[in-house]
Amino acid sequence: MSETLTDTLDPEQVLWEERVPGGAHWSGVLRRGNTLRVTAVEGGANVSMLFYNYEEKLERYNMADTLKGQHTAVLTRGHVCYSDMGRVMCSITEDTCGWHDTISGVSNASMVRRKYGEARYQEQHDDYYKNGYDSLLNEVGKYGLGKRDLVSNLNLFSKVIVDDAGNLCFKENNSSAGDYIDLRFEMNALVVLSTCQHPLDPGDTYDPKDIILSAWHSGTAAGDDACRNACPENQRAFINTERMFA
Repeated sequence: MSETLTDTLDPEQVLWEERVPGGAHWSGVLRRGNTLRVTAVEGGANVSMLFYNYEEKLERYNMADTLKGQHTAVLTRGHVCYSDMGRVMCSITEDTCGWHDTISGVSNASMVRRKYGEARYQEQHDDYYKNGYDSLLNEVGKYGLGKRDLVSNLNLFSKVIVDDAGNLCFKENNSSAGDYIDLRFEMNALVVLSTCQHPLDPGDTYDPKDIILSAWHSGTAAGDDACRNACPENQRAFINTERMFA
C-alpha cells in the first residue's frame, strides 16, 4: 500500500496513527480543526461510520439532509456531512476513491451467519465472525448511547448503485490498496466505526479488511474553502456551525 501519513508530514503535525483490523470496531473524539484520514490497506475495504456531536450527542449525522442539501446520493471530495441540526459535522477535503455509499446500512448477526456460516466466540474466540450492527452498538454503548441512536450510516470505500428496476447493486473493486479519504472536522465529534464487510458484498468468504486511521491538526475551513462553497446550502450550514463556536 501507499506510504502512511507519518511518511509525508512533519511528525510534529501528526496527532496519532493506528491500524484497525478488519472486522473490528473503534471510536474516538475528533476535535474541530483536526482531520482524520481513513486509508484502505487492501482493496475491498469497507468502513461503516457514524458521527455524533460530542458535547450534545442527541445531535448526530443525518443522511437525508446530507444528500438532499447537496443534491447527491453519494459522497466524495467537496461534500460535507450534515447533522440533524443543519450544521456541518465534517468535510471531505480529499478522496482518492471517488464514491462512498450512503444508503445501504450495515450487516447484522443473522445476515453474517447466513452468508458466511457460524463462527461463535465460544469456539473461535477473537476470530469469531463480527457484524456491523453489533459492532457499532458496542461502541456507542461506551458513551451512554444505544439501539435508538444507530442512524443511517456511511460506508466508506463501497459503491452501490440503483438499477432501472430499483435494485441495489454492489460494485466490486471500487477501491484499491492505499485509497484514502480525509475528513476535516468542523465540530467536536464522536466518531464510531466498524470495519466489517458491506452488507451487499457478494463474496461468500468472511474476509474483512484492515484500515489505517491518521489524524492531524489541519485548521478549519477558510472563506474560499471548496466544501463551504460547493453550494448555498453548505454555506448556510457552515454559518450555523461557526455560530456554536463564536
